Amino acid sequence: MTRTKIQWTERTWNPVTGCSKLSAGCAHCYAETMAKRLQCMGQKRYANGFELTLHPEALNEPKKVKEPSMFFVCSMADLFHKDVPFEFIDKVMEIIDDTPRHTYQLLTKRPERMVAYFYYHRHGIPFNVWLGTTVEGPDYKIRIGQLRALPTSNVKYLSCEPLLGDLGDLDLSGIDWVIVGGESGSQARKIEKEWVLNIQRQCAEQGVPFFFKQWGTWGEDGIKRDKKANGCLIDGKVFQEWPKAWKGGEQ
Repeated sequence: MTRTKIQWTERTWNPVTGCSKLSAGCAHCYAETMAKRLQCMGQKRYANGFELTLHPEALNEPKKVKEPSMFFVCSMADLFHKDVPFEFIDKVMEIIDDTPRHTYQLLTKRPERMVAYFYYHRHGIPFNVWLGTTVEGPDYKIRIGQLRALPTSNVKYLSCEPLLGDLGDLDLSGIDWVIVGGESGSQARKIEKEWVLNIQRQCAEQGVPFFFKQWGTWGEDGIKRDKKANGCLIDGKVFQEWPKAWKGGEQ
């Protein structure tokens, strides 16, 4: 449980680490690279590298944080991976229920399993949970409908990161927030400004807060350089809006 530099959250909480590749966005997984680095450094939690591992000893970590905080749950895994038992997810939800002062972001590339968990197993979503799915390209837009199928007024959000293609027309009904970002690293695939502007325009038209995290390794001008140098400006401006549910939002 640590503070994080991820711009759209405050802390990370990893009761599960490790995953397996599922879709195009997984090709150059930052979490896999980091897990292997931590394994080499002798970090006990990453003794298995990026092999999926449950960490029951980490479950109570949010209880130690007294200040109301935003937690990104499983930044180093996917909580709804097929090898994470529903019974363990139950334990994660118990902690969430027991810490109503915090807000928890659940992000998955497996929204169909998220739906199965909340529809057929738990029957109820904690009020302090935000539910998200990754839509990195047009081939994965089906995930939006799967996320929307959850019968809840909780914040539902899309992470279009790394954005790997033009998403075309989007139906954002029932979606409360969209995060967009380019890929980082030496093997980063190029992001096109037109793809970003297309999402930004549709968010504005449909009244959905738009959060642009970064250009990544490929800049707004299409030049490859350090991600810090490329920054997060679109036409000279920062666009990092929040849902109204989070401290009044930033529209």
